[in-house]
Amino acid sequence: MIVIVDYGMGNLRSVQKGFARAGFEAEITDDFRLIERADGVVLPGVGAFKDCYDGLVDRGLVGPVKDAALSGRPFLGICVGLQLLFDESEEGIGSPGLSLIPGRVVLRQD
Repeated sequence: MIVIVDYGMGNLRSVQKGFARAGFEAEITDDFRLIERADGVVLPGVGAFKDCYDGLVDRGLVGPVKDAALSGRPFLGICVGLQLLFDESEEGIGSPGLSLIPGRVVLRQD
């Protein structure tokens, strides 16, 4: 089972439909028990870094998401979901990330 983490932000249904189109069933959930048992975990994201991190905190999902990412099971971060894997972001000054990837997400200046 693939789970798509619902932390109050993100393109949940779009991600779920993408998996369905590829022939995979994916469940949207904020239940840490399902995240722990999942064969693969997706952390989607649309929105601001701090708001997304706060959504994980509010639902008690920081630990389960970190555990899933470190478990060796397939793990996919999409957009802000990927950015959350870093230590911090310029966008969310004062808000930590999950610190699974060392570094800081910076705004690109072209």
